[in-house]
Amino acid sequence: MNRPTQGRRVATRSTRANDENAVPSNGVFAGKAVVARAAGKAVVAGKLPTKVDAGKAGVKRERNVLGAVTNTRDAVDDAKKSGKPVAKEARQPLAARTQQPAQTRPIATMPHRSTKPSVYSSAADRLAALEASEMDVDARASGMDFGPDSLVDFDDEATLGGMSDVEGDDLLDDDEYDEDNWLRMTEEDERVCLEEIQAVREVFQDDVDLFDTTMVAEYADEIFAHMEELEKQTMPSPVYMEHQTEIEWTMRTTLIDWLLQVHLRYHMLPETLWIAVNLVDRFLSVRVVSLNKLQLVGVTAMFIAAKYEEILAPSVDEFVYMTENGYTKEEILKGERIILQTLDFTVSQYCSPYSWVRRISKADDYDIQTRTLSKFLMEVTLLDHRFLRCKPSMIAAVGMYLARKMLGGDWNDAFVFYSGFTERQLVPAAVLLCERLVEAGFDKVYVYKKYANKKFLRASTFAVDWAINHASTTWSEE
Repeated sequence: MNRPTQGRRVATRSTRANDENAVPSNGVFAGKAVVARAAGKAVVAGKLPTKVDAGKAGVKRERNVLGAVTNTRDAVDDAKKSGKPVAKEARQPLAARTQQPAQTRPIATMPHRSTKPSVYSSAADRLAALEASEMDVDARASGMDFGPDSLVDFDDEATLGGMSDVEGDDLLDDDEYDEDNWLRMTEEDERVCLEEIQAVREVFQDDVDLFDTTMVAEYADEIFAHMEELEKQTMPSPVYMEHQTEIEWTMRTTLIDWLLQVHLRYHMLPETLWIAVNLVDRFLSVRVVSLNKLQLVGVTAMFIAAKYEEILAPSVDEFVYMTENGYTKEEILKGERIILQTLDFTVSQYCSPYSWVRRISKADDYDIQTRTLSKFLMEVTLLDHRFLRCKPSMIAAVGMYLARKMLGGDWNDAFVFYSGFTERQLVPAAVLLCERLVEAGFDKVYVYKKYANKKFLRASTFAVDWAINHASTTWSEE
């Protein structure tokens, strides 16, 4: 007997082909993957509500996010077996289910600057002349309304209250102005590393599996050479926070931590998270955004990334619910146009570290423990703004290198060949990662809780224990 389909829509994809740790599910919004609103809490707050016993027909379990969907599958089956009619309740529109008025608030308690920075104190007239949209740095001072009735077309030059552009003179164009560039190496070290990589490529024999159609061995070299060029074009400014007037790096960390929760709760693909974070950083590199609009930038970036990457992306109404109705549907759609136009619609050019991880994993025959541990370490870099200087290919190499170190492996010629990085190049980033792992309160961030689950082999607890006990002595001689 065919069971009735439950929920507003059911996804058709099964286990992620590119993520061996994903859990098979009948759908993103059906069964155990349902995201239910519990007592007015946020989508990421607290635990999922416990399942109500559906032993008898007529027992209801409401899912306010999707509508008043009644009659669980067990209740429906029991009702059919007993010959009783199955009672169904009509679904209600999403807007009608909102009981409390929308409140705009930050995603978490964020610290404010003690003193207003003076980076733009002498450039107020210059910023006032720039193109603007509805997200104004001085919106609250001007008393401008950001409700849906106040929105106008993005192209309307009469609209004041937009995010201010960062002028070209304020952007970092040369390494000589970047005093905190921890990736900078001496010319001698760079020469040694390049010679080592070239020597490995000349002698290493790559075993090409022509029957592995997913790796397209015939075109792999050309594909990754093209991706190396693309990743240079989608790099954000590592010092863009110097030009922001209301937000700080700690606020970015809070935003990314929230995006990690939303990403996992809605069972999105790994690439969706990386694309969203890249969109946020690139957008903040060229636009000045107020604090009360920072979460709007994050949720809109996730909305764009989901539409690009997901087979069945969450609707805009669900993204409104993610923010506890802090922003309206019109604001998210308007923010989508602003972000895409600001970045010239460059979304597909970005290549996440997962592409390089799949290539590097060939060196250890795709070891599941190494890959899972490296994924955790890579997601930790999302929370640390210092890794904005690293290209996605280097993020993948650092994650694999440190995972190998933690598991007692070495960085042999095979890893150098497939990653394109020597151990000398990866040690500074690995040290920064270990410093992050041993920071006080790291076990409170969501990425730690996520990978502490048995599904992810408890990678976070293992990595933190290793960093505490062995990190200080591993590179002491280097």
